[in-house]
Amino acid sequence: MREEEKAQSEAVEALIPSPQSNGAATKKRTKTVVKAGKVVKKKLVKKKKIIRRETSQAKFIKYSALFLLVAQMVGLVLLMRYTRTNRAPDQPLYLASSAVFIMECMKFLICCCVITFQSESNLLEELKEHVWKSPMEMLKLCVPSLLYTVQNNLLYLALTNLDASTYQVLYQLKILTTALFSALLLQRKFSAKKWFALVVLTVGVAIVQVSGSGDKHHNAATDSRHRLVGLVAVLCAACTSGFAGVYFEKILKGSQTTLWLRNIQMGLPSILIAFFTIYSKDSKAVAEQGILGGFSVMVWTVVTVQAAGGLIVAVVVKYADNVLKVFASSFSIIISCIISAIFFDFHATFLFVIGAGMVVGATVIYSSPDGRVRTHRKPALPVTNTSSASRRSHVM
Repeated sequence: MREEEKAQSEAVEALIPSPQSNGAATKKRTKTVVKAGKVVKKKLVKKKKIIRRETSQAKFIKYSALFLLVAQMVGLVLLMRYTRTNRAPDQPLYLASSAVFIMECMKFLICCCVITFQSESNLLEELKEHVWKSPMEMLKLCVPSLLYTVQNNLLYLALTNLDASTYQVLYQLKILTTALFSALLLQRKFSAKKWFALVVLTVGVAIVQVSGSGDKHHNAATDSRHRLVGLVAVLCAACTSGFAGVYFEKILKGSQTTLWLRNIQMGLPSILIAFFTIYSKDSKAVAEQGILGGFSVMVWTVVTVQAAGGLIVAVVVKYADNVLKVFASSFSIIISCIISAIFFDFHATFLFVIGAGMVVGATVIYSSPDGRVRTHRKPALPVTNTSSASRRSHVM
């Protein structure tokens, strides 16, 4: 103990400057402190610039992804409607099943390219590990692959019979179907506000359906039949989308597989199912015009935009939040109506405006948080633990 005390006292004495060298030591210390302060200040300024730059880059990516998502939603629907209703008299209408098959092939190749650049291992090794050695997982993914393939074919059918704006509004029913399947399969509970939003959404869709709005391809004689076919197609597409999404979430909850590998796992069955659909549904048309019959530059653009949509959604999921995705959905409805009115001679009735407004409002209400979670407040008076108090009294 004495040796430790002696060492401590020597260290303290070494820190205290002697009277002779007090002035020089003070000047030296002052210079050192000033120099250290300048270095710290430079580091803080540099750090602030880096944070500011990273924040601005994140904002740029976030809103760029939002813009791309809105452009993809609006562009795909409008282009799909255009290609299904406008073609040369001597040119056959392209097959929706062929478009879905080519889109799945494009999506598969895009995901393979992304994995090749991102993954440290070889693409073949990744495919062997997550496809060939995972037969049960691949079998489970056949269900959503089948449903998404059916959904994509139904969307072409819907846009053949409905104008783009009506389709955009009606397809918001996927929110309702997703909520219902989540409650049934995942036992998810929804607040009264969310159920109210779903009711408003349903009423708004019903108003839009009976509104009688249409574009330049609107024909009063056959419009009721076309709208019914389009409504049934949208309802089936919304059901397949909702069930596939909830099923996908249920069987793969907690999985560490990347989004791109998951798309490849789903893409392989989807390609096979889409190819089988061509010859089971359109074998006669394929024999007459071929698989690529009726494909024009605009049709190839539709297929490419639809295939690239998965990339855009992946970027939005990574950088944007749920509120921005809801605004993207709402903006896409409004922009589709404006562009349809300018280029497709779309006539929106008063009922359509009311119904579309209800759908947009219901989407925003449904996606908004339920409110702050209440935290347990600290009691104003101290709470006595009865068990410990009784123990103390017993000891005493």
